Amino acid sequence: MRKSRYTDSQILAILKQNENGVPVPELCREHGMSSDQFGGWNASMMKRLKGLEDDNKRIKLKAVGRTLH
Repeated sequence: MRKSRYTDSQILAILKQNENGVPVPELCREHGMSSDQFGGWNASMMKRLKGLEDDNKRIKLKAVGRTLH
């Protein structure tokens, strides 16, 4: 798999700009990427976020179970 030219923190910053209202075409022009790449990032980061949220939920449930015993 090819290494991304952007770090995770850079990708998150670009996605955050989009959440704050900057249009995708403008972001793509500014950062020299295609809209397909942006869409892939969005889907990929959402999957990772969902996985992290699930892990966090599982860990919290374990901690609650330990405090009840």
